[in-house]
Amino acid sequence: MSIESKFINPFTDYGFKRLFGTEANKPLLIDFLNQFLPDQHQIADLSYARNEHLGTNEMDRKAVFDVYCISRTGDRFVVELQKARQTYFKDRSIFYSSFPIQEQGQTGDWNFKLAAVYLIAILNFVLPENELKPDVVSVVQLKDQHGRVFYDKLTFIYLEMPKFTKSISQLETQADKWQYLFNNLDRLRMRPPEIKEGIFQQLFDAAEVARFSKAEHDRYQQSLKQYRDLNNVLDYAEQQGNQRGYERGIEEGMKQQAVAIARNALAKGFSTADIATLTGLSEDEIQELTNT
Repeated sequence: MSIESKFINPFTDYGFKRLFGTEANKPLLIDFLNQFLPDQHQIADLSYARNEHLGTNEMDRKAVFDVYCISRTGDRFVVELQKARQTYFKDRSIFYSSFPIQEQGQTGDWNFKLAAVYLIAILNFVLPENELKPDVVSVVQLKDQHGRVFYDKLTFIYLEMPKFTKSISQLETQADKWQYLFNNLDRLRMRPPEIKEGIFQQLFDAAEVARFSKAEHDRYQQSLKQYRDLNNVLDYAEQQGNQRGYERGIEEGMKQQAVAIARNALAKGFSTADIATLTGLSEDEIQELTNT
């Protein structure tokens, strides 16, 4: 019989939103974000905003953010947890960032001045184009042909967590400790003395499974099961996709991998919308798979 972890897995939907998406744990989100933001956009306080956004008309797609918040100065922060590689993830990042920009529009006399928008993506995988690069954190802005920043109020920050491999004895900064805990929180059997700051004690309090009510425990277990099912689907699909990739070329292999993921996700009971988000396939393509 497996032994239940002392602390939750922050890569589960329930774990992530419990730690970073609740008013009680707002200090955790502020401290985490501030490790990766420039001095001029450090957050003193923030408020959680509606995380579901609709397009400008009923034909536009909607976007549902994991966490969306606005700082006291009006800056917008979209925080996304991405557990699996997605074919068009960067496109999705651009799409998501457009909503906090659009919502700043005002009717009447408006000079078009915008507050800063940040999209912070915590990835449980490595972006294909970054596989040979050692950087855990990538900061992306719009630049001109000379490499000069063209616009400094739209920033994408990608944290590729599999690249963070420091042991607990190698942790030097607050950012190091946050990244270490993302990767290892559910493996810890006790609160490590090397991570003793007050903000992390609040994190451990919020993450300790023994403190959950029965309802909270049940919701976490369901979320953990979905996370493990997803990993099983992806492990199988990667094997299938890699084999086909050698035979048919990388592009075709990625397509076949997406199809394999979709088929296995359908078998696990994932919704069509979730599978579309996960694979980059259209809902029509996924519907066709259910009929074959």
